[in-house]
Amino acid sequence: MRKQLNKIILALISAALLTGCGGGSSVAEVSFIEGSGAVTSIAQGDRSAAPKLSGMTLTGKEFTFNPGKVAVVNVWASWCSPCRAEIPTLIELSNQYPEVQFLGVLTRDNPATAEAFARRLAMPYPTFIDDSLLIGFKGTLPANAIPSTVLIDKNGNVAARISGEVTLTSLSKLIRKLEAE
Repeated sequence: MRKQLNKIILALISAALLTGCGGGSSVAEVSFIEGSGAVTSIAQGDRSAAPKLSGMTLTGKEFTFNPGKVAVVNVWASWCSPCRAEIPTLIELSNQYPEVQFLGVLTRDNPATAEAFARRLAMPYPTFIDDSLLIGFKGTLPANAIPSTVLIDKNGNVAARISGEVTLTSLSKLIRKLEAE
C-alpha cells in the first residue's frame, strides 16, 4: 500500500513539474513583440512619404493629419504594459511641444477600454482606432513592435522610429532635431 502511495505522489509531482515547463498560454494572455527602445533615423534626403493619417478617433471624431509640422505617431494598446508606462511621457512632451502634432494609433485593442484609459489619463491628442493605417508605413519604418513611435518631418516624410518604450530624452532629442530642419 505504501509503495503504491509513493508511486501516486511521485506521479503527481512529476505531472506538476512537467505542466509548469509546458510554456503554454492562457486565454487571457495576449502575445506581442516588445521593442527595445532602439532608435532608427533616416537621413533627410533618403526619407519616404508617410501614409495619409485620417480616420475615426477614440473620441468618435474624424481627424486628418496635414503635413507641415513635425508629428509623433505612437502605436499602442491599453493592455500593453510598456504602452501604459510611456503614455505619461508622451502627454508631458505633447504639452512641452505644442507645435508638434502628437497622434496615437490603437492596435489590437477594444476601443471602449482604450477610450476609458485615455480619458482617465487625459490624453490631449487624438488616437486613431483603425490600425490598418499602419500598413501605410510598410515601405518606410513600420511599427514592428508595440509600443512603437514614428516621427514624421515637416514635409510629411517618415524620419525616425523608436521601437519600444520612449524616454523623455530620446524623443525630445528627435523632436528638436526635426524641428531644426
